[in-house]
Amino acid sequence: MLLQVQVWALWLLQESEGISFDPRSVWGNMGTLAKIVVFVLFIMSAWSIGVMIDRLIAFSAARKQSRQFAPAVAGALREGKLDEAIKIADRYNKSHLAKVVVAGLQEFKAHQLSNEISGEEIEASRRALERAQAIVHAELKRGVSSLATIGSTGPFVGLFGTVVGIMNAFQSISTSKSTGIGAVAGGISEALITTAVGLFVAIPAVWMFNYFTNRIEAFDVEMDNSSSELIDYFLKRSQRVAK
Repeated sequence: MLLQVQVWALWLLQESEGISFDPRSVWGNMGTLAKIVVFVLFIMSAWSIGVMIDRLIAFSAARKQSRQFAPAVAGALREGKLDEAIKIADRYNKSHLAKVVVAGLQEFKAHQLSNEISGEEIEASRRALERAQAIVHAELKRGVSSLATIGSTGPFVGLFGTVVGIMNAFQSISTSKSTGIGAVAGGISEALITTAVGLFVAIPAVWMFNYFTNRIEAFDVEMDNSSSELIDYFLKRSQRVAK
């Protein structure tokens, strides 16, 4: 809605007194502060785009490798081949499930070699799984919080440019001693452009932040389920060994 108002206002400026809208001329007539605002917004946009691309690639690889890892490691565990399961997990180093499962498997195997009682084996494996989940969760969230920061501050940075543009418009009125639309056209167009750029930067950042947050929550659920299933497997295995 706000963008529509801005476009309508720019159209009015073009229609009034034959004023034409040329981005190059607008940029040339913008003040130093307004140019700094636009430059900062473009830096924020470039950063958010970089984070989006990086997280999309990472999440896609994690999803793809996890789908391949889950049936492969399940088959090895059904046959009781812990070493084989660890090797399989090492091959899928981009899978969030593999990073968690391999930590639990290695801890369980280490305690089996030390001949400790099964209760301590399970508890140590559970702690290892929790540590691995926390590490993987932090890796998945890398850079995502910056999208929230850009999404929340982008409109305010643009609003600062809007205030500067309006100030320039009133200054033009004072300098030219004229109240016509031509006297304020430059300042108003400057104000509208900075606001539009701020929204252009912020809206995709907010959308992608919410998208990535939902994906991370789904990954957390998958890791929790895998950890729980692995603990159940360790309990059953320890009970068979005890018999």
